[in-house]
Amino acid sequence: MDIILGIRVQDSVILASSKAATRGISILKEQDDKTRELSPHNLMSFGGEAGDSVQFAEYIQANIQLYAIRENIELSPLAVSSFVRQELAKSIRSRKPYQVNVLIGGYDSKKQKPELYQIDYLGIKVELPYAAHGYSGFYTFSLLDHHYRPDMTTEEGLKLLKMCIKELDKRMPIDFKGVMVKIVDKDGIRQVEDM
Repeated sequence: MDIILGIRVQDSVILASSKAATRGISILKEQDDKTRELSPHNLMSFGGEAGDSVQFAEYIQANIQLYAIRENIELSPLAVSSFVRQELAKSIRSRKPYQVNVLIGGYDSKKQKPELYQIDYLGIKVELPYAAHGYSGFYTFSLLDHHYRPDMTTEEGLKLLKMCIKELDKRMPIDFKGVMVKIVDKDGIRQVEDM
């Protein structure tokens, strides 16, 4: 029931995730942050089984931060996504695989460009201009296909995201308590308050 959306625009990546923590049809928590800041320019949004997703997100966050401390370097979004993909691919071959789907949004400071990666629980990774996990893809891909342009500004990307959220509000059979929106750009990660 998690909603996770990502849109890469000209100068940033916009990630949105539902605020409600659900189990089946029950809402357990109304304000749940389904993102983890991995580094100053890398953000991970995740969804899946409640225990798996939080444990996996904290494991990834700790390992990315440990690498940055040891090597004194910030990993690029490509390197972060490759590490996450490798960990999910390893887990699927174990007795206790993680049931987690992930979006990695980041800004590569060396290439001066934003990047968005979609990784599913099977360890399949792909770079995309926009992505969705969960039921949100059923309702939003037609809007994203029709209105998305690679040269969009952050403001235009937020307008497109608002269209997607409006469509989800109208058509989703559950109350997902709105979305938490975060933007990753050259200045770092910030939360959008008025969504």
